[in-house]
Amino acid sequence: MKILLLENIHPIAKETLESQGFIVELHKPSYGEDELKKMLKDFHVVGIRSKTQMTASVIADNPHLLAIGCFCIGTNQVNLEMAREAGIPVFNAPYSNTRSVAELVLCEIVALSRKLSDLSAQVHQGHWEKSAANSYEVRGKTLGIVGYGHIGSQVSILAEAFGMKVVYYDIIKKLPLGNSVACSSLDELLSESDFVTLHVPETEETKNMITAKELSKMKVGSYLLNLSRGTVVDIPALAESLKSGHLKGAAVDVYPSEPKGNSGGFQSPLQTCPNVILTPHVGGSTQEAQKSIGLEVADTLTSYILSGQTLGAVGFPNIQPSTEIRGNRLLNIHQNVPGVLGDINSIVSAAGINIHSQFLATDEKIGYLIMDIEKGHQEAFDKISKLKTSIKTRLL
Repeated sequence: MKILLLENIHPIAKETLESQGFIVELHKPSYGEDELKKMLKDFHVVGIRSKTQMTASVIADNPHLLAIGCFCIGTNQVNLEMAREAGIPVFNAPYSNTRSVAELVLCEIVALSRKLSDLSAQVHQGHWEKSAANSYEVRGKTLGIVGYGHIGSQVSILAEAFGMKVVYYDIIKKLPLGNSVACSSLDELLSESDFVTLHVPETEETKNMITAKELSKMKVGSYLLNLSRGTVVDIPALAESLKSGHLKGAAVDVYPSEPKGNSGGFQSPLQTCPNVILTPHVGGSTQEAQKSIGLEVADTLTSYILSGQTLGAVGFPNIQPSTEIRGNRLLNIHQNVPGVLGDINSIVSAAGINIHSQFLATDEKIGYLIMDIEKGHQEAFDKISKLKTSIKTRLL
């Protein structure tokens, strides 16, 4: 079993996977589509971060892949529909960098309120201007959180510890933590908040969620923070709002277009705006978070490879079987059409094979079957593999 890890994934992932007997290569860069297509021919599993694009074309050229591991929160760099149709589950790390992002949000709220970025730059340049003008405490101010998921709720807890009032808005009803209060609409949150922080995924619904229209509804003198996805905010509109003085500051960690590597140049309309903190997509980039992500995704990949478990897989039927395999374990990913389970059971029955346990989960496109059977029935396995409805079949 050969696994390719790209984009300088934390070495703990390589160590964890190698401890299970897998052959692992760890590469520092990401690769373009053509090079990636060729490289993956020699591997069974690939691990990536946010820069590597697992396009429909890359997946179509490498249908033999067993799994894709995204060592990050998002999976938008993977064509999930194509992966599913090829029988390739995609795993990510939705929890591991939560604390790192939440801490940075609170750090930037204080920094914006005290103009720390501008003041630090002035002192570095030899200018000394000590003043309390436009410098405020965050205690007693209102923080509006858009997206009350893993990160948003953590930000909520930390903000209350700072003495802030917390309101939030989410399209899904969420249980408020502490004294936070849900808003009935995005407009309501924008009009009430001194600080607005965004924690939403990249979807068609969130694309340009914050434009000139939404910015105009924010309080005069308020602040905007985006550590979610670069497509969520209209950057030119944000720059205009800052230059006009409507917003007093902003912190941005993600952008619509980002350099592919650390040597790439970067330009943004926000670079000339006052009291703006610009960071290079480092919200979850702490040693603790990267180590935790490395462990989390390596563990889920190991569980899938060795036992067939897909709990937590994105856009793929989820099954959590026993880690103890009785006899052989048959794993069959198939088209979700009528009669498949009957066909498989007929083959097993005709061969006189005893079934110890059986699990099936489906979605609108595919089905995933896990069946523990008696050992030593290669002929039946081959017949199941050759069914027209079978996408991918393994025997453990």
